[in-house]
Amino acid sequence: MKKIDLKSMLLTELEEFLKQIGEPGFRAKQVFSWLHEKKVRSFDEMTNLSKSLRDKLSSQCRIPCVAVKRKLVSKLDGTTKYLYGLEDGESVETVLMKYKHGNSLCVSSQVGCKMGCEFCASTKAGFVRNLSASEILDQVYETERDLGLRVSHIVMMGIGEPLDNFENVVRFLELINSPLGANISMRNISLSTCGLAERIDELAQYDFGLTLSISLHAAEDGKRSEMMPVNRRYPIQRLLQSCKNYSKITKRRISFEYALIKGKNDSTADAARLAEQLKGQLCHVNLIPVNEVKETSFVKTERENVYRFQNELIKRGINATVRRTLGSDINAACGQLRRENQSEVK
Repeated sequence: MKKIDLKSMLLTELEEFLKQIGEPGFRAKQVFSWLHEKKVRSFDEMTNLSKSLRDKLSSQCRIPCVAVKRKLVSKLDGTTKYLYGLEDGESVETVLMKYKHGNSLCVSSQVGCKMGCEFCASTKAGFVRNLSASEILDQVYETERDLGLRVSHIVMMGIGEPLDNFENVVRFLELINSPLGANISMRNISLSTCGLAERIDELAQYDFGLTLSISLHAAEDGKRSEMMPVNRRYPIQRLLQSCKNYSKITKRRISFEYALIKGKNDSTADAARLAEQLKGQLCHVNLIPVNEVKETSFVKTERENVYRFQNELIKRGINATVRRTLGSDINAACGQLRRENQSEVK
């Protein structure tokens, strides 16, 4: 019999489950606290529960946990990158970045990715499966345990497309936000998507209050479709319609991610087109020199060109900043460490 993933259960589901196995519903808060506040890894650690209940839970349930396979620490800025092993032998990457405002953790939502974006290392290894809510959660819990610190901000920008794993990601968000658990504010969570417009519409209905980041990377359909196959299904205007709807419902500003690729999307004309596309959108543009991946010919634009592009946007009324690069000496962008590990296994 396949054991039940207890860590992925919402509190109401946990109450119902305990009643089904003959236990009072109030035990749910105790179990939930052990899992998500104290972050235990075994039922034996739940010391205020009776031995009989712990045995009952152990026989029917499991507490999925990730394990550190590799850990890299940047000598430049202390950024820490993990390759976490999952129970089925697969692996994902997680990156801890330290800022003045707190500790931000970039988590993965899938093993691999099926979106096929040309500049992304995560998709080169192919898609394997979705992560469960507990597997996303434990990237947070294990990082806190290993480094002895508290994660205050979460970025869903690691391996995978979060909105392609919609149900488990929504469950993760509800669990990580719970006052009985990690209690991380939705305002401190950013979710990045390549542009699954229908899922953006669906996410808006939850009105979580998180920051939605859109990987845009081009201001015209032909160019974006070349780099990002998702654009063939959801062209720019369809995507921007969903973004405007999201901002209208949530009152939250959209963050548009734009990776600058030398000779591809970094001209003054590209900046002008981008500004025109985003006119009237409650938004902010985050400019990123593209990560150079050996399987592609993409080269990052020169630093002075990044600032020229930024100034062109600002001149046209679009708020734009240049993302600070962290962990450059450890290839902190997600996907590269998993690729290295796969090559070593082969």
